[in-house]
Amino acid sequence: MTLKDAFKSDFPIGVAINQNHFTGQDTNGVVLITSQFNAISPENVLKWEKVHPQPGTNGYDFAPGDAYVTFGEQHHMLIVGHTLVWHNQTPSWVFQDENGRWLSGTNAADRELLLQRMRDHIQMVVGRYKGRIKIWDVVNEALNDSPRLNDTNLLRQTSPWVRVLGMDFIVKAFEYAHETHPDAILRYNDYSIENPAKRKRLIALIKYLQSKKVPVMAIGSQTHANLTWPEPDLEDNFLTEASSLGLPIHITELDVNGSQSGQRSQSADIMQSAQVNGGGQPVASVQEQMVQQYGDLFKIFLKHRDTVRLVTFWGVTDADSWRRNGQPLLFDGNWRPKPAFRTVIKTAE
Repeated sequence: MTLKDAFKSDFPIGVAINQNHFTGQDTNGVVLITSQFNAISPENVLKWEKVHPQPGTNGYDFAPGDAYVTFGEQHHMLIVGHTLVWHNQTPSWVFQDENGRWLSGTNAADRELLLQRMRDHIQMVVGRYKGRIKIWDVVNEALNDSPRLNDTNLLRQTSPWVRVLGMDFIVKAFEYAHETHPDAILRYNDYSIENPAKRKRLIALIKYLQSKKVPVMAIGSQTHANLTWPEPDLEDNFLTEASSLGLPIHITELDVNGSQSGQRSQSADIMQSAQVNGGGQPVASVQEQMVQQYGDLFKIFLKHRDTVRLVTFWGVTDADSWRRNGQPLLFDGNWRPKPAFRTVIKTAE
């Protein structure tokens, strides 16, 4: 039994892939991808710094993105685009004028310049894959990451998008994407939105966008978990409250960090990589706890299958993972299924 067959009546099972996969260099990885999964996301090739590293219409590099999309089409998979607008992995030139001066939110000309760059980028990238990429992460990780419930800042104040454009950057990003590809499913994607403070901000953000008729169509929960979290927040609070917004939930970047240091963090901010990227040794009983956690997570996903409409793992094997020291995925670095794989299959049975 494969993952995609086990959950074929519930939701697609996706995986994030890299260039070694969609170019065929990792032949064993390709076998796993095509046999186990029926949806794909790109790890990096469609992020701004990769697909649009230089300004202007000649500043795009579509070769890797084209290969990624072609791979998905050849294997009849649901193809996801990740990500259009993010504060990370975006070239500095995007936020600077022609003289290298950083754009300012107090200057109307600067605001218009940044909006124009966003519009051009989204129209070019989304337009190139119109009808081929079915789902887009339009805005990634824009919410304030503070754990304090009384923190009144809804958005991440250090983001240059927020500094120059405020909430308009989210509104316009969704509008530009929808204008370019009206049939695409457009997601807002973030991490740790199961936690109380960030969940509160997520719900406020989505309600605001809905009040303005902004075409946000799905919520992406990255669900970068550890061995004990995000339960019970995931089911008792997040899925219950988020479902009230009337939008499907996509689990977009699932893994379970089994490293000792990874148990002390509930953040997936890449700037905190020393904590969250799997540094240190695995906990002593990592495989047993991984079995329990993955089993619990998939029981919750199945219970809420009316809301959870896609589950995507962030990496094919432990060797591919950004948290590789934490042994976070269902397949080990030698492409072999781990005990947690069998447990996940059993939850569907």
